[in-house]
Amino acid sequence: MARDFPRSRRVAEQIQRELADIIRAGIHDPRVGMVTITEVVVTRDLEHAKAFFTVLGSPQHALQIMQILNHAAGFIRSQLGARMRLRIVPQLNFVYDTSVVRGAYMSSLIDKAVAAETPPGSDDNA
Repeated sequence: MARDFPRSRRVAEQIQRELADIIRAGIHDPRVGMVTITEVVVTRDLEHAKAFFTVLGSPQHALQIMQILNHAAGFIRSQLGARMRLRIVPQLNFVYDTSVVRGAYMSSLIDKAVAAETPPGSDDNA
């Protein structure tokens, strides 16, 4: 079984909260809009952090936002350093999280399968 590293997990959770606030209040690019940080994964040595995000809109719009966030990663990292007491502030890499889109797609497939299986006019309470 792999070792659990609670410090890196706690740091990742704190970074996730701080990133959400920094992006909401600190990034003044109107193209960014409403970004949700879904998860942050930090390496064991706390040198690098991968921040997964999701946004409403098309995948092309999400890729544009990913470029904007990765371009602003230096500014976001400096803001993160001012808010957190870390000897090393991790290098940030933003990645579009497709799990929400995949989940909605899978849910629609399940709904279609259930609808196709139930004959019209049948009563399920019988």
